[in-house]
Amino acid sequence: MYELKVVTRFAAAHQLKMVTEKCENLHGHNWKVELCVAGDKLLESGVLIDFGIVKKYLAEIIDALDHKFLNELSPFSDGNPSSENIANYIAASFGRKIDENGLAGIRVSRVIVWESDDACATYVPV
Repeated sequence: MYELKVVTRFAAAHQLKMVTEKCENLHGHNWKVELCVAGDKLLESGVLIDFGIVKKYLAEIIDALDHKFLNELSPFSDGNPSSENIANYIAASFGRKIDENGLAGIRVSRVIVWESDDACATYVPV
C-alpha cells in the first residue's frame, strides 16, 4: 500500500456545546489539516495520484471552511463543529470528490485536524 499526505491550514471560529465551559464560548483556531490518501497500485507514471490533484480537491473543501463561523455551516447544523467532526467532514467530502472524478483505487486513509500545536483529532474511515 502507498500513502500520500498533504497539509493545509485554515482559520475559523466555532462554539462547542456540552463540552467544557471555556469551549462553549465563541472562539477561533488556526487549524492545520493533514489529509492522507492511499492505494495499492501506482499509475504508469510511477505515482499513486498527482499531488496537484489532491491539493486542488482539498483546497476546494477547505475554502468552504476558511474564515467562517463553523456552527453556521450546514455540515455542522446537527452537531458540534469539533475537530473530530471537521476531520470526518473533510474525509467524506474528499471521498465524494474521488468518486465524482473516477479515481478508482484511491481512498482517504486518514484525516488529522489540529486545533492547536498540541491538540488534534484523527478520523480513519473504515
